[in-house]
Amino acid sequence: MTGSSSSKKLIILAMALGLLMSSLDNTIVASCISKLSEDFNVFDKISWVFTAYMLAATSTMLVFGKMSDLFGRKMFYMIGIGMFLLGSALCGVAQSVDQLIWFRVIQGIGSGALFPISFTIIYTIFNDPKDAAKMSGVFGAIFGLSSVAGPQLGSFIAEHFGWRWNFYINVPIGLASMIVLMIALKETRSERKPKIDYLGTVFLIITTVSLMLALEWGGKDYAWSSWQEISLFAVSVIVGVLFILVELRVPEPVLPLSIFKNKMVLGTSIICFCQGVLMFSAITYLPIFTVGVLGHANSNGVLTPMMASLIAGAILFGFLQSKFAFRTLMMISMLMTIVVACLLVNVGPDASSGYMIGLMVLLGLGAIGPLMSVAQSSIAANVDPKYMGVSSSIVGFWRSIGGIIGASIMATIVNNNLNQLILDGAAKVGIPADKISTLGNPELLMRAGGTIPPEIRQFLQVALAKAINHGFILSICVGIIGVITALFVGTSRLDATKKQESTAAVHV
Repeated sequence: MTGSSSSKKLIILAMALGLLMSSLDNTIVASCISKLSEDFNVFDKISWVFTAYMLAATSTMLVFGKMSDLFGRKMFYMIGIGMFLLGSALCGVAQSVDQLIWFRVIQGIGSGALFPISFTIIYTIFNDPKDAAKMSGVFGAIFGLSSVAGPQLGSFIAEHFGWRWNFYINVPIGLASMIVLMIALKETRSERKPKIDYLGTVFLIITTVSLMLALEWGGKDYAWSSWQEISLFAVSVIVGVLFILVELRVPEPVLPLSIFKNKMVLGTSIICFCQGVLMFSAITYLPIFTVGVLGHANSNGVLTPMMASLIAGAILFGFLQSKFAFRTLMMISMLMTIVVACLLVNVGPDASSGYMIGLMVLLGLGAIGPLMSVAQSSIAANVDPKYMGVSSSIVGFWRSIGGIIGASIMATIVNNNLNQLILDGAAKVGIPADKISTLGNPELLMRAGGTIPPEIRQFLQVALAKAINHGFILSICVGIIGVITALFVGTSRLDATKKQESTAAVHV
């Protein structure tokens, strides 16, 4: 890369804004679901406003990563941010929940391009991999911060300006990002005409969407043993096998399976999956624990320390990559995952605010934050530069899949344990049999805790605490898997010099 440092700073700022927008919108809408329900006077479809975005973003992430390898980073970043802005503007003017859901799909497709290509450009424009690793730490912090801060920010905007401004606010920021990149980012592409893996792309999207729908609906909308769930899992397995067979035969696979022969790439994918399980479980259930069990007015006391420490962890480990092997840093993160999960399994209704703040600092600084930067660098250092785009998307893809699977399994564990605990103790505190199923909703204590009689409320708080404790046993298990995986990823570390890009080159 050649060019002025000022141009490079502008490019980094523009991509940071794009990444911030796309990752915020993954969670920001969840906080204004009630406002949407009231405005559209519909409740049964409203969860699809969140689900549609998540499905579109995750299922297209690998595709966009591969397309950027074939046709250029700048082109597909511009396509991605353009679709994201179009979807945002349309969401803001949606007149029905059905319109909003389809506009969220457009927005999610655009988001699927922004995450992987942002990191790819970072590793392309920096000659020194150590500088790229440090910057990936900053970008990882942005992604982690926005994922955790989304619900709080979304609630604030919806309360003071209306829910539509959660979408309108993206437009000026995104346009500024597009204009800067259009001017400052230059690109030289290969003259070779690429071959597109159309069949593999279709199979990949079908496999991902059917799996995510099965996990999203399982235990909530449909029983795990229902024909709907069995059919979705069957489709994901059958089409997934077909996808693998296609990828082994086509000249330009959308997901080159050969990259997983590298121990670091395979190991990092597994560890990112484990990180996703802990991260999404914590984001989902720690606010419920804080408000429902500890009786706090809101979850800011938990989420704010987590956000701050997550940023610090991502940036700190971004710098530590120049000193230690990737395996060492991954091992530290996975060991901290086990430690924090063990503490979460034992935290009770009498936990002090100071104890919870310390626990959140450990969670963000040691367990979640480090991999926000280390994972991207470890894969970038171990793949052929022509696969940089698709390899960067692997990190986000497996983190999302891990989060969805983790949140689904944990929800099943928590709900089943809570129902059983309430059933066993209902008679002692005078809970009528016909109220047991209603009181088994983990969010009940968050919404109506003050209206429940004190004795019953205390009983429910203890039951909910135990149920969530049991749920975090899952995080201990994935932490152990992560530690074992880290032992076998090899001794790879940042190279002193950078491999030359063999296809498209980005410069300023």
